[in-house]
Amino acid sequence: MPTQAKIDLVASLKKTLSGADNIFVTDYSGLDVAQITKLRKELRDSGIKYIVAKNTLMRIAAKDAGYDDLVEFFNGPIAVAVSNTDPNVPAKILYDTYKEYKELKKPEILAFYIDSQLFDGSAAAQLAKLPTRDVLLSQLVSAVEGPISEFVGTLDAIIRELVGTIDALAKKKEEEN
Repeated sequence: MPTQAKIDLVASLKKTLSGADNIFVTDYSGLDVAQITKLRKELRDSGIKYIVAKNTLMRIAAKDAGYDDLVEFFNGPIAVAVSNTDPNVPAKILYDTYKEYKELKKPEILAFYIDSQLFDGSAAAQLAKLPTRDVLLSQLVSAVEGPISEFVGTLDAIIRELVGTIDALAKKKEEEN
């Protein structure tokens, strides 16, 4: 019979998973307490929750939240990074942290969800290398703005030339009179 504490924890985990835009399932084996604490602080500073719970409870919460695909990953020392931020923020933090310990072959990102789509953990490296959403949007605006600015500059030059020509004709007409 499950205890009330476990029922409450599953409900809390379900609520957290259900409200998340991005979910990263990670195997944190190989990290000591100081390294996990440092990782948690870095994630927390970016508005990302890093949850460690019993795998059985995580499986139940994932199923209840509609993430049946994640259930297979809840074996061994697993933690889940949950965020509503730009997906490459948690990917970059986790990837950069885990890259430091590459020789251990662990820890690693096993899988992640972005916008209700499951990705293999190996794709996190590509996601981590992308610029943030804000940077991508500013690059897009710059790409769109460039040709428009050139067009406006060209129109301005044509109008300036036309006004100059009309002004010259007006002066010439005055001199003739």
